[in-house]
Amino acid sequence: MDASKTLIKDIHIYQAVSRISKPIADATHDISKIAFYVLEVESASGEIGQGYLLSFHYSPNAIEGALKDLRRFVLERDYRVYETAQIQKDYEIESEYFGIVGLQRWALATLNVALWDVWSRMNKQPIYRMFGCHRKPIPVYGSGGWLSYSDEELVEEVVDYKKRGFTAVKIKVGSPDMERDIRRLHLVREAVGPELKIMMDANQGMDVPSAIKLISLVEDIGIFWFEEPVVNTDFEGYATIHAKTHISLAMGEREYSTVALRELIGRRALDLWQPDLIRLGGVEAWRDSAALANAYNIPVLPHYYKDYDVPLLATVSNPYGAESFDWIDAIIDEPMTIQNGFALQREGDGWGFRFLPQFMTEVK
Repeated sequence: MDASKTLIKDIHIYQAVSRISKPIADATHDISKIAFYVLEVESASGEIGQGYLLSFHYSPNAIEGALKDLRRFVLERDYRVYETAQIQKDYEIESEYFGIVGLQRWALATLNVALWDVWSRMNKQPIYRMFGCHRKPIPVYGSGGWLSYSDEELVEEVVDYKKRGFTAVKIKVGSPDMERDIRRLHLVREAVGPELKIMMDANQGMDVPSAIKLISLVEDIGIFWFEEPVVNTDFEGYATIHAKTHISLAMGEREYSTVALRELIGRRALDLWQPDLIRLGGVEAWRDSAALANAYNIPVLPHYYKDYDVPLLATVSNPYGAESFDWIDAIIDEPMTIQNGFALQREGDGWGFRFLPQFMTEVK
């Protein structure tokens, strides 16, 4: 391949909104809009790659500023699309004064994802074939169960997941009234039957005693695992919950590094690692964290980005499953196929999908 064709020629920033956008809420957030930013990278050969981040309604000026700053930095230099490690190193030095953890890492990770898309497309390969991979099918679970749902909406969602072949669903907990959480979990169990797995997610909205109490009060319906029962920095809290209950604990979506993973491994207080591709910094950081988890026999169950996570899970030895939302399905050209609770790998080049132009508004 002619090396000159691999130079990064241009970067464009777009905003997109889910066609099923509506207000939702968990134990710690009221979310008014399901929206995204899409970074589009063009190589000198004319190949296009995309990466996106989930933005909701939060801080649009700050997010756009971080993406614009990164775009300017990259385009002022002669980077090639495969120089993801060099770009990360250089930009972390550039960003150090105000901190690379936070929005600047989100921007860098979104670029990283787009660059892997370009490079894989130039090599005419799907992402999962760019690394050593296995043929294990990747299970997915239906995520939602928002606290803002009425009982009818909650039951409708989980029944729909079951009809579509999902074998597991995740429900939000952490209501001010614990009795409401218990009632909702029982409603879900009654609606989906005994075979479907049910998980619960407090989004850091509980304290240690209330988390332990809730676990004890719903043992009879069989909760498969409990995500983020308490704040992500309360390592001793996780250890206490783990020691005093018999439920598997999952966390990791808030992390910008593997510090929490290492701390919880040391306390034997974690059963499932949930890396967030964008918070961690991109493909390499995601895979590095999976390798660390694997060294301690902790399976990988990533946060949110199924269209990226499913191919990446095929490149690690300890995949547990992926979280499934339908938020981008109606605004991309190739929604992921899910059959009988398993996601099928896309065989198209790169990540195998693109956002549809009619749903993207360019940010100038």
